[in-house]
Amino acid sequence: MHPILLQLKKEISPFEFENYISQIIYNEKYSRDDRIIFNAPNIFIASFIRTKYIHKITHLFEIQNGFKPEVIIEVYNQTAKKAITNNQKKINVATNLNPSLTFNSFIVGNSNSFAFNVAKAVAQNQGASYNPLVIYGNTGLGKTHLLNAIGNANASVGKIVIYTTSEQFLNDYLLHIRNNSMERFRQKYRACDYLLIDDIQFLSGKNQIQEEFFHTFNELKENYKQIVLTSDRPPKNMDGLEERLKTRFTSGLLADIQPPELETKINIINAKCELDGIILNPEVINFIAANINDNIREIEGVLVKLNFSINVTNIQEVTIDFVKDILKEYIKESKENINLEGIIETVSKYFNIKPSEIRSKSRSKNIVIARKIVIYLARTLTPNSMPYLANFFGMKDHSTISKAMKSIQDEINKNGNLKTIIEELKNKIKQN
Repeated sequence: MHPILLQLKKEISPFEFENYISQIIYNEKYSRDDRIIFNAPNIFIASFIRTKYIHKITHLFEIQNGFKPEVIIEVYNQTAKKAITNNQKKINVATNLNPSLTFNSFIVGNSNSFAFNVAKAVAQNQGASYNPLVIYGNTGLGKTHLLNAIGNANASVGKIVIYTTSEQFLNDYLLHIRNNSMERFRQKYRACDYLLIDDIQFLSGKNQIQEEFFHTFNELKENYKQIVLTSDRPPKNMDGLEERLKTRFTSGLLADIQPPELETKINIINAKCELDGIILNPEVINFIAANINDNIREIEGVLVKLNFSINVTNIQEVTIDFVKDILKEYIKESKENINLEGIIETVSKYFNIKPSEIRSKSRSKNIVIARKIVIYLARTLTPNSMPYLANFFGMKDHSTISKAMKSIQDEINKNGNLKTIIEELKNKIKQN
């Protein structure tokens, strides 16, 4: 590994080093003193490093060499990539897997890192520690992506992988019942190395298929075959699912995926823009990330519509006003029932502090900034007056609120990241 990357390792989180920086390789053949090239395994990792760390890497080179080189992060040889992709497509015709959904194309953040790391472990160690693995969370957060990533990793090395949805599994079962060919059904699902089933919650209330799946599950587990399931809720909350299945689902490992935090949404948008050739400036990207929902599929839909509109209008520069107009149905408008308590709850959850701490006299930096943000949001989203807020927070008079408003506004003007955080908090408050 290049010494500059080892230096960077000391200055960033182990998580981001392991999942991003450690994935790039110094291209010695084409690099020069004034032009440093690193190769990334995919466009998503390349985009993340360009967005977050390119300036830091450049600065470290400048400290070492006394001048600032051009640092380039580019994807590995495209010809080799194309050959790999074509091979994947051949593999996935039989398995129903989506060849583009791999571990390398998954954007990792705090909200999904546990599920991501467990999925990688399961992909590398069939039927070992985590069997079954149940990944659960709301729609559109990446469960299906991880399921396909596990399948692609193993189909590419010759393992027998079955990827299906619970609905397809049920339809296949009913077809074999009608054709009096249940032995073939059992052979198919019990002879695989990896059985991957999406949306397992839809088996709830269907007793006959649950009986069949119970025996399939036992057969696979006894033979150290890997079972991975996804669901929109934990097994204990699946009404209509037999207790013996709930017990088996919870006998392995449960991994939940939370909605992506702001930074992860920004990284997702950056990566998808680069993949689709959409040119947006950082301010516009931050605005989109802060003002649309956390559903990754919706983010993809937003970018498809935006890209279409850019091409149709032939606009030269995409502005926030242009985005607001094109994406108005995605951007939530203020609700009349927004109140101070709801604002405090949302902000305190974001900053991982207690609501009571916001109203306290604490001068802790984290609490002070959260308190200022609450005041700013209360003044911009609710009809609460400055005297009312001063009384609510136990402050001297309305002039204190006025000073807090001026202070936070100055910080917003200086700090684009704070502006984006406040936009995201506004969006969360409007959705509640």
